[in-house]
Amino acid sequence: MVSTLATSLLRPARNAPVEERIEGNWHVYPLEGALELDYVDQAGNPSRRWVLARELKVGPGKMLLGGIDILSDDGYRGFRVDRIQRLEDAENGLVVEHNILDWLVKRAERQAKRRRKAIIGHR
Repeated sequence: MVSTLATSLLRPARNAPVEERIEGNWHVYPLEGALELDYVDQAGNPSRRWVLARELKVGPGKMLLGGIDILSDDGYRGFRVDRIQRLEDAENGLVVEHNILDWLVKRAERQAKRRRKAIIGHR
């Protein structure tokens, strides 16, 4: 495991949504993970963020990664996926610099599949 600020905060997401849902025009996918982001805000200012991911929101013309920004006083934040320049998965050190949205969607789908299997296994 790569040692980053986010790795010290890896823990099960107790307050994360567990089912896909629709919120108006948004399709919301549960997503868990500790991620390090290189992010550029609307003014063009780059920053590094450590986020405990909770959900991926896909809407008309926008995709948002929602989670807890561990260095921000604001706590929960939404990050536009098109402004994420680089992402590192704190659990395994995997770095994603291209097709970040695709990687996030596939991760959410894998996690949903594991949750469905766990539910079926407990019946």
